[in-house]
Amino acid sequence: MTVRRKQPEQLRSHRWYGVNDVRSFGHRSRTAQMGYSRADYAGKPVIAIINTWSDINPCHSHFRQRAEEVKRGIWQAGGFPVEIPAITLSEPFQKPTTMLYRNLLAMETEELLRSYPADGAVLMGGCDKTTPGLLMGAISMNMPAIYMPGGPMLRGNWRDQTLGSGSDVWKYWAELRAGNINEDQWQEIENGIARSPGHCMTMGTASTMTSASEALGFTLPGAASIPAADSRHARMATETGRRIVDMVWEDLKPRDFLKAASFDNAITAVLAIGGSTNALVHLVALARRAGIPLTLNRFDELSRTTPLIANIRPAGKYLMEDFFYAGGLRALLATIGDKLALDARTVNGRTLGENVSGAEVFNREVILPRDRALVASGSLAVLRGNLAPDGAVIKPAAAEPRLLKHSGPALVFADYNDMAARIDDPALDVTADSVLVLKNAGPLGAPGMPEWGQLPIPKKILAQGVRDMLRISDARMRAPCRAGILRRRATGFCARRRRHRARCRRTPPGAEDQRRRARPPPRRVENAATALRARLWRVVSAAHHPGRSRL
Repeated sequence: MTVRRKQPEQLRSHRWYGVNDVRSFGHRSRTAQMGYSRADYAGKPVIAIINTWSDINPCHSHFRQRAEEVKRGIWQAGGFPVEIPAITLSEPFQKPTTMLYRNLLAMETEELLRSYPADGAVLMGGCDKTTPGLLMGAISMNMPAIYMPGGPMLRGNWRDQTLGSGSDVWKYWAELRAGNINEDQWQEIENGIARSPGHCMTMGTASTMTSASEALGFTLPGAASIPAADSRHARMATETGRRIVDMVWEDLKPRDFLKAASFDNAITAVLAIGGSTNALVHLVALARRAGIPLTLNRFDELSRTTPLIANIRPAGKYLMEDFFYAGGLRALLATIGDKLALDARTVNGRTLGENVSGAEVFNREVILPRDRALVASGSLAVLRGNLAPDGAVIKPAAAEPRLLKHSGPALVFADYNDMAARIDDPALDVTADSVLVLKNAGPLGAPGMPEWGQLPIPKKILAQGVRDMLRISDARMRAPCRAGILRRRATGFCARRRRHRARCRRTPPGAEDQRRRARPPPRRVENAATALRARLWRVVSAAHHPGRSRL
């Protein structure tokens, strides 16, 4: 297909630099002030590099250097790079949760691209919410944009053990609380679990969303799997810079290639890699920015036919570094090619099918054959019932099988502080069959829907050798965790994954009237971000559920 290329006077930046008026005089003179001559930018695409680097974000600690490598590619292709910083959303440090600020990054990205003389954008992210935040803003702005994923960190190490971020934190925290390791050993783990730049190397939210972005068509082929410390990551950054210049001349914009089939591809990829339940929240938001009405039902439909073949923690054994050496996402997508829309377009101008063609699996213990899938289908499940009329999400592959059909007495915590105060109380009325319930941890109650869903196992239960229980909350869960956790918008006592139900067996008299009369508790944090989020959440809830009281 022949692509009609833009002319220099059709560039968006021409309105700043190419006309002959007093405002353009100011733009050109101030650009000269920064040391550039007209030959550097005249008639060339101006490429905004949206960089989420920060001293407080270890996942992006290599982004200063990567930005220079992106610039090198832009210069090589005949563009003019302009690096613009954006809010970093550092998952390990930002409280109460980066989810509270995801949409702020989306708004910032959109308005940076709208308000400055950008013709195209390279989006630099990786840590959990940076991926959806950057992509949401770029889709809304709808100018040529390409995503440069930050890449996973290298494997962690402790003595003779390989460590995975998140999953082994909670594993060994439980062992510390149970008295099976001591404080010195815990500190050794602390010093060995994160030993290079890059995001979590388990299949947490970061690896899930960067992989989803590649399956959507937003990255160069293979970009999401490259470890951050690998020299091939630097070369990918330069190739990304070169490609965005051509995308501007071709006028290839996100909404030109993002279709319903693209999101089906992303969902299928998430299911096949054993991705985070957080992907549902983010992919729905991305789809709606693109004008595509994606719902939980579509995840459930695709889940019933998609095998989990990535043997990566928390569902499996290996880590993202192993996944890359085994062939990476391209090889995995080629393995499930019959379940993908291979004619979907991508940022490099080719189809997804063309991008994965010829990809090989080099280690069949990491990327499993379909007849040896970790889970034949249902790696994520959407449950409904009187507990969760709007839907609850569970990751069966990361839970002990005994919990997939389970009922037990509820132990309810009013909020996070109540849970923290009582969870290790020797007098706590709890058994191994109890269902732990955390209230007031959702979009409004927490606020911001933090990752508090992985409630710790009570100390007295740990002492019995139990390492997993059914846990229910309106929070999100830490994606690399191995646990039986339901994320929902109601509380309850019974889960049946095979029937996709989450329900309370005995509804107390008057419970429905009580729900209707319920009012949200006082807001814990009063600031601009929480107030904005509360208003938006209530508007969205009212639109989807007219007349229903929402907390």
